[in-house]
Amino acid sequence: MPVEEKVFLEDNVGKRLDRCVSDTIVKGGGGLIIGSAVSLLFFRRRAWPAWLGTGFGIGVAYRTCEKDLNSLK
Repeated sequence: MPVEEKVFLEDNVGKRLDRCVSDTIVKGGGGLIIGSAVSLLFFRRRAWPAWLGTGFGIGVAYRTCEKDLNSLK
């Protein structure tokens, strides 16, 4: 007889939140790098493209996380 493992909802939520945090770090960092490169190449080293890229990255990660967490219901 196979032994069934119980998977609690809290464990599932914890894994998804961990994925959300790592996704936010990766996408925010990617936006920062792309924004910094654009700033260096086109905007004479101004800070706003780097901040804008970081904001876009974090926003995309937030949206992905929101959809992932809402699919639990």
